[in-house]
Amino acid sequence: MTNETTTPPKELELPRDCTFTPEDWRVLAEYWYPVAVADEVQDKPVAVKLLDMKLVCYRSNGKIVIARDLCFHRGAPLSKGWVDNGEIVCPYHGFRYNCEGKCTAVPAHPSSRISPKLKLIVYPAVERYGLVWTCLGSASEQIPDFAAWDDPDYINILIPSFDIAGSAGRQMEGFLDVSHFAYVHTATFGDRNNTEVPQYKVRREGDQLVAEYWSTVSNYGKGQDNPAPEGFEWLREFRVFPPFAASLQVYFPDEGRLNILNCASPVSARYTRLFCPISRNFDKNAPVEDTINFNLQVFQEDAEMVEAQTPEDLPLDLQAEAHIPADRTSIAYRQVLTSLGLGQSYTS
Repeated sequence: MTNETTTPPKELELPRDCTFTPEDWRVLAEYWYPVAVADEVQDKPVAVKLLDMKLVCYRSNGKIVIARDLCFHRGAPLSKGWVDNGEIVCPYHGFRYNCEGKCTAVPAHPSSRISPKLKLIVYPAVERYGLVWTCLGSASEQIPDFAAWDDPDYINILIPSFDIAGSAGRQMEGFLDVSHFAYVHTATFGDRNNTEVPQYKVRREGDQLVAEYWSTVSNYGKGQDNPAPEGFEWLREFRVFPPFAASLQVYFPDEGRLNILNCASPVSARYTRLFCPISRNFDKNAPVEDTINFNLQVFQEDAEMVEAQTPEDLPLDLQAEAHIPADRTSIAYRQVLTSLGLGQSYTS
């Protein structure tokens, strides 16, 4: 479902108390990000934040609407209001706005002409993979490909959104990192006796990165039955959709495939909301709750490290931190972010 009723202004206004440099913010504003789980957006307005911009998200006659969380009359947050007959109502003075952002009623003056200034800034909204996506700039739709979600041979699981008090760039780099499994994920699937990272290659495909990584590190969780034969080599294919999304396809035994879409939505420069759709073509009758709990535990393991890293920012200057051969993907990722026009001292 798509809403393209209103185009945001060409001259993008930075949010109040912006935590990004103006240059980085304007670059990042031209990309699409998920901001909410679609099923959690109903008639009641939901407050969300993207790149420090406060937004309100709600349904108008079944259609998702995303707008600045601001009534231009006296600056009240519309997320504290309600939806009536498809229109959002400001909680302060009852002003009403339709799904295109046009003010339709000023209760204090019911018969007066309504100023054209009383119009919300409405952003595009797309529902995909169980998520609500938007863009603060004027870029056309650019949502990552995740074909397994629409494949009838796969079951879909949407992990609850997960907040991280760290930067989106650091979270993304952690998702792409293959040498931390044995140390960070020992409670879930890592093995301290299996630490070696075999050689692997990273290639560029247009504006995307692709890395194929073979190893004997199992993707089955601790305590789970592991039907993989001894010495089985697991293939993990990473695909990066800059700036903050990446997919991972894990090749299981017997043609099993696990697909994960990691979407690090930058709430602010150092606060991230993680969205993670998952699709698999095996264990279709296994309890969904087990998959959700396992992945939330993995997220928590990663978050503890991401939130403690110094510097909090992801350095794009490759001289700022040391690197090893296992870091090929993260090095290439930093180079891609630089190519987008982001600053060397990057704050996301």
